[in-house]
This record gives sequence, structure tokens and C-alpha cells, in this order.
Amino acid sequence: MPRLTLYLLFLLALPLQAATQERTDWAAKFAVLDAVGTIVVLDERTPDKTTWVHNPERAAQRFSPASTFKIPHTLMALDAGVVRDEFQVFPWDGVKHSYAGHNQDQTLRSAMRNSTVWVYRGFASAIGEPRARAYLQQLDYGNADPSVTRGDYWIDGKLAISAQEQIRFLQQLYRNQLPFKLEDQRLVKDLMIVQAERNWILRAKTGWEGRYGWWVGWVEWPQGPVFFALNIDTPNRADDLHKREDITRAILRTIDALPAAE
Repeated sequence: MPRLTLYLLFLLALPLQAATQERTDWAAKFAVLDAVGTIVVLDERTPDKTTWVHNPERAAQRFSPASTFKIPHTLMALDAGVVRDEFQVFPWDGVKHSYAGHNQDQTLRSAMRNSTVWVYRGFASAIGEPRARAYLQQLDYGNADPSVTRGDYWIDGKLAISAQEQIRFLQQLYRNQLPFKLEDQRLVKDLMIVQAERNWILRAKTGWEGRYGWWVGWVEWPQGPVFFALNIDTPNRADDLHKREDITRAILRTIDALPAAE
């Protein structure tokens, strides 16, 4: 698809009130870590709710959401009654996984923090594809397609979402505007807390498909939220994963959405 067409699609997908600016200077933040990717940042602290983007063509492309899908998936599981609350324990079956944090009993909180795939695999099995598809269509989540030949549909299947679509979804969650119970939306936002200081709260979720990785979320300030959605290629696999957060934090600091690194 031509570059201009992709960029126009990106602009059309943004909130109508947002002024959009391409940040070519942010390329340096990717280059210093030898990373290729995109980031969309929507700053609602500004009067015109400015949206900044690095690599707008890629920001319009859809990728597997990987573990960023745990945000809507948790809402779906709560709504379907697959999980009662944040205190329910999911017993580990003893099967060893490469990440030690997966090799133990889990709750919603630990499953979100550790990205425990086997917990969410159980949710997917209990919800079933027809109901998952209905949820996704109701959410207007990416291409809303949970079909998969083998593996997990949010990693190995057809489900895909763009960085710009991630931003729209996060805005709705922030405002409790998703088609789920208010208390469930508030719980999921609590599970997403990564860091909290006196004047700001960072809520986010990582994702990794193997070939590329995500970090999406927002920073809450008294003046308003700052939403972000980053994805990068990960040719060096796990060795590249730190770049997701490193690049995002560096970029957020350029607009004072996070304090300077100590």
C-alpha cells in the first residue's frame, strides 16, 4: 500500500479532536537501541489532545496483540464468569515452563504481571471461539478475528491490531466506556499498574509474539492521561525485550510524561 494511503488511514483512525504530528526526532530513540518499530502517543494534557507518532505507516499496520490482549481478555473472562475475582487461585498443573514465574499457582494479578499464558489459555477454552468473536466485535478490537489453526489466537492466530487501534481501546478503558461492568474495568486498570508515584500512575502491559513486541498503556497525571502504544521488531528475541520499555520511557520523558531518569 502506498505510503500516503497508509498515512491517511492512520489520520482517519485517530480521535477527531486530536492534532497529529509526526515526530521524526523520536527516530533517534529507536536508533540508539538498534530497534525498528513505531510508537503512538496521545497526550490529553494538551488543550488540543495532541497525538504524536513515529513511523505512521507502521502505526497503521496490524500485528498480533500477543500478551497486550490480556487486558481485554481479562474483561471477557470476568464477564463470562470464567473467573470470579482477583483472589481466585488457578492451580499450576506442574508442567514446567521456561519462565519461572509461570511455574506456580496464579491469580489474576500474578497472571497479568507474569504474562502467564496457561491461565489465559484456560480462559480461551472456557469462553470458546464463538463467544470470543462476539466480544471482539462488540469491542471493535482490531480485526476481531479469534480464529487459529494451532496455538493461541492472540499470539499464533489471525487476531491483529494496530498501534493506533490500541490507543483507541485504551482510551475507552480509561474512561470506563467499554461494554463491561464498571467494577470489572476498574479491576483490570488496577491489575495494569506498573509504577505509582505521588503525582502519577503508570498502567501498562507488555506483549511478545516472538518476531515483535509491544508495550501499551498510559500515564495518569492530574492534568490528564498520556496514552502510548509501541511495537518493535525483536530479531534477537528475548535480548530485545528490554527495548520496548526503554524506548517508550525515553520518549515519554521528552514530553514530560514521565520524570527524568535518576
